[in-house]
Amino acid sequence: MGDNRSDILQGTLDLMVLKTLESMGPLHGYGIARRIEQVSGQTLILNQGTIYPALLRLEQRGWIKADWGMSETNRRARFYSLTRVGKSRIVEETRNWERVAATMALFLARPK
Repeated sequence: MGDNRSDILQGTLDLMVLKTLESMGPLHGYGIARRIEQVSGQTLILNQGTIYPALLRLEQRGWIKADWGMSETNRRARFYSLTRVGKSRIVEETRNWERVAATMALFLARPK
């Protein structure tokens, strides 16, 4: 990309959203995006065109649900939270990404 920010691999954002909601509880989309940026040390920058399609996808899968509420700036916002299915998916999705990371580590290891 030319700067220190990383592109997000397809599918990684789903797990980041699920883990954020698991640790923080219900949040609106803007709050989820900012928390992911914070945890990543600002190496990931999420815009509306990135976070909201992911939230819609997760909601359609039944992994999260959305309810209307008031944000800290007194604006109406959709607050997302994990469903029971979403909580169980975190375990499976984590296993999948641990396998991917272990496989990538093999490719990135220096030849002996």
